[in-house]
Amino acid sequence: MRELEQRLGRAPEEGEIAAELEMPLGEYQQLLHDTNSGQLLPYEALVEESGEPAAEQGAQSQPFEQLLDSQQRERLVAAIDLLPEREKLLMALYYQEELNLKEVGAVLGVTESRVSQLHSQAVSRLRAKLNDSA
Repeated sequence: MRELEQRLGRAPEEGEIAAELEMPLGEYQQLLHDTNSGQLLPYEALVEESGEPAAEQGAQSQPFEQLLDSQQRERLVAAIDLLPEREKLLMALYYQEELNLKEVGAVLGVTESRVSQLHSQAVSRLRAKLNDSA
């Protein structure tokens, strides 16, 4: 994705990514779906498994940790701003508005499965951007 983005000077579309991977678009979309299966966990489930992150640190965490957290948040916001509009909207609806995949699909006019694919693609883009800026 990074190579295509650099070559094209913009975020690549799914068809362009599939062509670069030398696979049919449907197969690429299935790969996204398979990759995304299990990634969408509610925050509460994560807290149950590993405990509340803030509770472990206490009310007063170290200033350096706070600075790193702030920098990471800024990098994430910058990476989200670079997403294509549709993926940006999806992320806002899912994480800020807390709509479920079916509701997001209704807003975007696509199936729940397609929302899952788009989410997986957006997460991949964000990971790539964050790894590049690390």
